[in-house]
Amino acid sequence: MTKLIGVYGASGFGREVMPLARAQYPDAECVFVDDGANDKELNGYPILSFAKFCEYQANDKKVSIAIANSTVREKLAEKLRSESIEEINIVAGNSVILDAVNMAPGAILCPFVTLTSNIKIGKSFHANIYSYVAHDCVIGDFVTFAPSAKCNGNVHIEDHAYIGTGAVIKQGTPEKPLVIGKGAVIGMGAVVTKSVAPGEVVVGNPAKPLEKK
Repeated sequence: MTKLIGVYGASGFGREVMPLARAQYPDAECVFVDDGANDKELNGYPILSFAKFCEYQANDKKVSIAIANSTVREKLAEKLRSESIEEINIVAGNSVILDAVNMAPGAILCPFVTLTSNIKIGKSFHANIYSYVAHDCVIGDFVTFAPSAKCNGNVHIEDHAYIGTGAVIKQGTPEKPLVIGKGAVIGMGAVVTKSVAPGEVVVGNPAKPLEKK
């Protein structure tokens, strides 16, 4: 076998990503990579530890990190770099990518994701099913969009931010982009109408900081 594709993570999201990887690389052998799995196979695919993946005889090895936790994702990306293993983009065949989209390695675009035009996206971006990013947005590293997250134009989202299921981020302007700070969490169904501070958790419509009890 000359080409080996690993989906890092044999949990729920990894199981969703594997068919996308198989479709994108039909001539490769596809395996799960998971150091905590008890089983040796899942959905017909072998499960290998990272050490076994590295030892596997293949001329070309590539990995997609299908781990929801962005901090873990960053650590695993560094682990791949230390072994000179390429981190790849997995893009569903029915996703839509328009003009001038600059996307760093490690992205996962699930089915029905849309990226419009003039967008810059950092490393290891996860865009779950039906989510979208509109024009003139800047997305940092290790950002996660849950299903149906909606990011309108002229929004800057900093590293490790999490945009919850069904959340909507209002459009900014070229002169004053709306900013979602580093590590911020946008709650499920939140409607974000103004910038969110780094590390802040916001919920509701309009979105407001979550009150600590």
